[in-house]
Amino acid sequence: MLWRKLDGLAITQPIKEEVEHAILREITNGYNLKVCIGTDSQVKQNIVEFATAIVFVREKHGGFMYFNSFITKNHFSLKERMLHEVSKSIEIAFELCPVLDRFGIPMEVHADINTDPSFKSNDSLKEAMGYIIGMGYTFRAKPDAFASSYCANKVVH
Repeated sequence: MLWRKLDGLAITQPIKEEVEHAILREITNGYNLKVCIGTDSQVKQNIVEFATAIVFVREKHGGFMYFNSFITKNHFSLKERMLHEVSKSIEIAFELCPVLDRFGIPMEVHADINTDPSFKSNDSLKEAMGYIIGMGYTFRAKPDAFASSYCANKVVH
């Protein structure tokens, strides 16, 4: 899985090591951090492009992110696609959790699912929330799910 910085520069080491180095650098520079992980997708003709973002939020000092993306020719219903996004985010959260726990960095998993029942994505809300909370992570949905709704979205559009 190829991870990149927002400027497109490829990460050459495993993402877990990159995250650890980033945490050490940011702590050394005196920042308090929070990490938010989210995935978004976009259907383009007969393919679906997914992008996952790992967003580092520096308390009162902006932030930065890493992302990866992949394309599949699988056809998903909207609900399946929303839950696949959540699954990708949880996969990365699970991988990074030991590093974040070691440094006491809080983490949130963001779902690009609308809390307003008038939107079709809302059909997936209960399952996504149960999946994320059941894994022990803090859950955020729209409008508070910026890692998926804005950061990962920036990569797939």
